[in-house]
Amino acid sequence: MIAKGFTEPTARIKALKAEVVNAVPEVEPYRAVLITESYKETEGMPAVMRRAKANEKIFNNLPVVIRDNELIVGALSVKPRSTNLCPEFSFDWVEKEFKTMATRMCDPFVITEETADILHEVFKYWKGKTTSELATSYMSQDCLDCQAGGVFTVGNYYFGGIGHVCVDYGKVLKIGFKGVIAEVVEAMNKLDANDPEYLQKRAFYEAVIISYNAAINFAKRYSKKAAEMAATCTDPVRKAELLQISKNCDRVPENGATNFYEACQSFWFVQALVQIEANGHSISPGRFDQYMWPYLEADKNISKEFAQELIDCLFVLLNHVNKTRDDVSDQAFAGYAVFQNFGVGGQTEDGLDATNPISYMCMDAAAHVKLPAPSFSVRIHNQTPDEFLLRACELARLGTGVPAMYNDEAIIPALCNRGLTLADARNYCIIGCVEPQCPHKTDGWHDAAFFNVAKVFDIAIHGGKNRDGKQLGPVTKPMPEWKSMDDLYEAYETQIQYFVSKLVEADNAVDIAHRERAPLPFMSALVDDCIGRGKTVMEGGAIYNFTGPQAFGNVDTGDAIYCIKKHVFEDKDLTMQQIYDAMEHNFGAELGAGCYDGPFVKLSTDSAEPAAAAMESVSVSSEDSMESIINAVVQKILAEKGSNLSMSVDTKSEACTSCSDAQRAEYDRIRHILDATPCFGNDIDEVDMCARKATQVYSHEVEKYKNPRGGQYQAGCYPVSANVLFGKDVQALPDGRYSNAPLADGVSPRQGHDVKGPTAAGNSVAKLDQLNISNGTLYNQKFLPSAVAGDQGLLNFAAVVRNYFDKKGMHVQFNVIDRETLLDAQAHPENYKDLVVRVAGYSAHWTVLAKEVQDDIIARTEQHF
Repeated sequence: MIAKGFTEPTARIKALKAEVVNAVPEVEPYRAVLITESYKETEGMPAVMRRAKANEKIFNNLPVVIRDNELIVGALSVKPRSTNLCPEFSFDWVEKEFKTMATRMCDPFVITEETADILHEVFKYWKGKTTSELATSYMSQDCLDCQAGGVFTVGNYYFGGIGHVCVDYGKVLKIGFKGVIAEVVEAMNKLDANDPEYLQKRAFYEAVIISYNAAINFAKRYSKKAAEMAATCTDPVRKAELLQISKNCDRVPENGATNFYEACQSFWFVQALVQIEANGHSISPGRFDQYMWPYLEADKNISKEFAQELIDCLFVLLNHVNKTRDDVSDQAFAGYAVFQNFGVGGQTEDGLDATNPISYMCMDAAAHVKLPAPSFSVRIHNQTPDEFLLRACELARLGTGVPAMYNDEAIIPALCNRGLTLADARNYCIIGCVEPQCPHKTDGWHDAAFFNVAKVFDIAIHGGKNRDGKQLGPVTKPMPEWKSMDDLYEAYETQIQYFVSKLVEADNAVDIAHRERAPLPFMSALVDDCIGRGKTVMEGGAIYNFTGPQAFGNVDTGDAIYCIKKHVFEDKDLTMQQIYDAMEHNFGAELGAGCYDGPFVKLSTDSAEPAAAAMESVSVSSEDSMESIINAVVQKILAEKGSNLSMSVDTKSEACTSCSDAQRAEYDRIRHILDATPCFGNDIDEVDMCARKATQVYSHEVEKYKNPRGGQYQAGCYPVSANVLFGKDVQALPDGRYSNAPLADGVSPRQGHDVKGPTAAGNSVAKLDQLNISNGTLYNQKFLPSAVAGDQGLLNFAAVVRNYFDKKGMHVQFNVIDRETLLDAQAHPENYKDLVVRVAGYSAHWTVLAKEVQDDIIARTEQHF
């Protein structure tokens, strides 16, 4: 037998997991209150000192919580899986959702009336003081119009804290926070008072010292709490555990770790404190097996079983890190996604295989815990042991969507192409969904924007106009005037150039706002070379500085371009005008066909705008009652606008009423021709090259720009779950796609269109110029469980990965589950509370996903051999 199977988790891990699964996420007020008190006390101080004083206030006063069965402690919230808020970045969206956040479509959070009252008072202070308001003030009206028009969004850092970083955990394990303070003191003593940046550097160093002294006290508070709990504990086993926890927290992270247990506790305090400082998502542990292995290898007093349980505990703890976003953003990040990427395997800095025993123990932890976090990843290269790859495939076929797999042979050259040294490129880790970077040397600003390539092509089709008729982009020839493929590409490239320039404007505005109002001294001290340069990461203190906006809809655009090329200019069986007219009438179907086939509510109000906005933001399905649909819309409008309204209801979908039956039949005929056209994902060169070029137009334009930290822009291609949300902004396309339907996810072929098997699909994806998409690509495959069953299935599974990586594919991840199971889970969620699936660059519990995201996963092609 090649497959080894996985052991059962301990009773402790089962109990800790159950607490996560059964938790009801709640918004808590503690951090918001503390930072507001601090900022009121520090008016007039430099921004970095205000942040340090805020850290001091928060670290010294945030409630201390030790939960039953925990071996590693350090809570971010009082209640399980709950979250605190960061009003210094944005707050107005929270107040608007006080009454709706608990019932919204995606990622609901409870906000008690008491908490809402507290936050209402807190938010009064922040009006005009947030990073989001400052960023908006820097943006032109054209830039804001592009975002309102659905071309791109820079919401991650616009409304929240900076994340997408891997700090130097290994440094803390080695020298402790006390060692970091000593390093800063040494740098302060070397300062030259004649340096024009002397005052700023001195303020930064003082801010770090304040933050790290408070961080040491944070751990001491846990030591005291554990000792107090031990004093009243009547269970001798738990009493001994609490005393050991107290001893650990008294020693680390102030000092370097002396054994594996201390190393685990020290690691977690770093992870927790970075999150508390700013709650940015994608605070990623990086290459955990590399910096943790020396402590396990040297620890002669720990059993393998206890070491495994400690790693399992960390995997559970990562699920308690949570954050809330606004209603629309949560649709793009459906599933309480926080993206803490945890990686193993790969190479050492000098090119040797880096696999070690912890690499395999982390796979066991993922199998034991089976929770959405962490985003667990493995690195594969041409010298990766077969045992490691087979074990990774064995884990993947458990069906939880992990591990995601990354190809050293593509990623290392891509990073070298961006200026990393070979050693740093070999040492890369994955941040967030799929983004590679050198750990603790990089401020990558990954996930800096969602850019909807298909929306841009839609605008190009209409001569630069948005679907509302507004001239959103530059004037170019509309589709009926395209007389050649050159005309098509000229329009598309012109629109890409314009909208990328506006994306850069938006991202740079947000970047500058964080530098001016929200420097992060605690995080910065663990990113090279902020201490050496005397700068925060927001000022360019990192060695490598990037901004990474990611595209989606590029595959849809490639297929649309090929349909025009084939039918208009090659086969000449359709004219440009025929295709355009059919698209303008949504191929004869009702608006939204392919996404929603239920009742429609027609509203009239004293202003049409609030009704339209409410309809766009309320999700309904054909299973919803008419009463529930009407109530959802009414409540949305009343909550936001207080409009007077009247309404009528159509109880069935209608075909397009602006054309005759004969016209509808003709449009439907055209759609079937387009939909039957060979498409990306079937290893057909002439088709795949259209997707390749559509993607290159975007990536080559992006890399022309620089950011305020002195670094380069680099393109990515991954959507999180935004391919569903932002598909609603895209009208019908020449590939036969209906208006408003979901777009392809990442670089994956369109759902259900890759029909020639997993190898052919992978070959198509590998033809994209992935080495130039250095901010990361995302490729989803879905296998039937029967296809990868048994030893032969496992060998076939591994062969698919090797083949794709041999072709220079960058990333691939798998759902191993059948359609029938997902449909049953959709119909009977109460029976599938533990079901975890791969959404995009992360996994999530099936039951918390919106139906439209579930439908998108169900629609993905089921591969078999």
